[in-house]
Amino acid sequence: MTVDAGLGGVLLLVGRVAFGGFLAFAGLNHFLNADQMTGYAASKGIPAPGFGVIASGAMLVLGGLGVLLGVYPVLAAGTLATFFVVATPTMHDFWAVSDAERQSEFTNFTKNVELLGASLVFLALGGQEWAFALGVGVF
Repeated sequence: MTVDAGLGGVLLLVGRVAFGGFLAFAGLNHFLNADQMTGYAASKGIPAPGFGVIASGAMLVLGGLGVLLGVYPVLAAGTLATFFVVATPTMHDFWAVSDAERQSEFTNFTKNVELLGASLVFLALGGQEWAFALGVGVF
């Protein structure tokens, strides 16, 4: 099956640009605000928080760009899904924080669950040919 260059292809492209662009920007933010994010990761008990911030930023940038450009889409979407499976419960543990923090963490938790869902959709579509993609590899 191919998502052709018709309306479906255009909609897929718009979704890829919005989703992949947002996540690549979020990953770039990991590098631009590494000190602040490292402190937050440390407060969550993440071992080697500095490395975790840089590694997770790289996952978001590479995965986001891969989906956006259609380059190795299975690998890109799989990387993003892996990030969300790991980061969501560890970084946004709304059940384990004070009442003052609970709503913010719950909002971030549910946002990440939504992004995990979108990652899984792109993962499912990754083996298909995408219109307007650079088309470098399926894996």
